[in-house]
Amino acid sequence: MQTRLLGNTQLQVSKICLGTMTWGEQNTEAQAHEQMDYALAQGINFFDVAEMYPVPPKPDTQGSTERYIGSWFKKTGNRSNVILATKVAGPADWLLHVRGGPQLTREHIFQAVESSLERLQTDYIDLYQLHWPARKTNFFGQLGYDHQDEDDATPLEETLAALNELIQQGKIRHYGLSNETAWGAMKVAQIADANGWPRPVSIQNPYNLLNRSYEVGLAEVSHREQMGLLAYSPLAFGVLSGKYLNDQQPENARLTLFDRFTRYTGDVAQQATREYVELAQELGMSAAVMAQAFVTERSFVTSNIIGATNMDQLKENIDSAQIILDAEAVAKIDAIHARISNPCP
Repeated sequence: MQTRLLGNTQLQVSKICLGTMTWGEQNTEAQAHEQMDYALAQGINFFDVAEMYPVPPKPDTQGSTERYIGSWFKKTGNRSNVILATKVAGPADWLLHVRGGPQLTREHIFQAVESSLERLQTDYIDLYQLHWPARKTNFFGQLGYDHQDEDDATPLEETLAALNELIQQGKIRHYGLSNETAWGAMKVAQIADANGWPRPVSIQNPYNLLNRSYEVGLAEVSHREQMGLLAYSPLAFGVLSGKYLNDQQPENARLTLFDRFTRYTGDVAQQATREYVELAQELGMSAAVMAQAFVTERSFVTSNIIGATNMDQLKENIDSAQIILDAEAVAKIDAIHARISNPCP
């Protein structure tokens, strides 16, 4: 498994990262342990989690995913073999069960870190990410930027000062951004530089064949500012595998179980997906492998966060790392994208 530098750090992370957000909802603790065992054996040293997981977020399951990782660390003694990333939730009225309504204040971040460390059964986090901004901006598929002055939003200076303090204490090694905009990434870098604080080393945003909006401005930020993309949803909630085409509803699949996930549905998304599936067949590979191979090999991507609810999916997703699409295949993908651009931003 190839590794890549995480930002300007000395950490070498596998180009495939193990995503975990189904553990505790669609996957049991034993299944989570099996996935981690297999991933590590395949050379994956990078795991990504969040304090709010599993998804969909619920009061009775919140934190279960981190606890599963913690119990695996305790059972296997593999903490030193894993570069561990987790996230602190930003403000959201649908997460009132997390700290009474999560904020990115110093008090909330310190509380979140201590809780995550306890659940993960570790005394440090390699990469601590701001799950989404405190300010109101476009993320989670929102379009049509509507500027609002937010007197109640936690100032970025307070958030970054807290992260710097935690780095000084050794509780986190580095920090990253998530669901962030180009302005936000550059503003964070500016504030960090002005105060002599560390910069963010990564940006975790969605990126897949149905949503290549990261390329518009953030890809350049990733290259020039050493904030590589940690790409999430490379299969667009599984849609790009083609398993939902023709109104199929596979048993126990995410979009079958949870009707809240509508980001990658719709007629235009179906049209694009059908064309990508047909192209994958022409190239002699599964649609899932083609979609993930495309993401993994983009020059601005540090690591591709894959996830699975069963071992067959996990093996296929990890095996996609062995596929390098040639220039002709990429040109054919780009031709579809030119005709049906970003149907699901």
